[in-house]
Amino acid sequence: MANKESFSLNGETLLKKVKELIAEGNVTKITITDKSGKEFMSIPLSIGLVGALVAPVLAAIGALAALVGECTITVERGEVKKDDEL
Repeated sequence: MANKESFSLNGETLLKKVKELIAEGNVTKITITDKSGKEFMSIPLSIGLVGALVAPVLAAIGALAALVGECTITVERGEVKKDDEL
């Protein structure tokens, strides 16, 4: 089961936050919605995502950031498996 976390941001910090989340590496999906809940963009991510594939997505997010005032990012993270054995 995926863990979900939401962040409320303005357009200026949107691209920076998405870059940070992609760099974390454990994010499986990012959904960007406006303050009324309308979904602008849904970005599925995988562990093997290469920089060349991320660039067009980041360009689209940069354009979106210029258009929106406030937005919410919902982040889905893969299930973290804990190693109980020591």
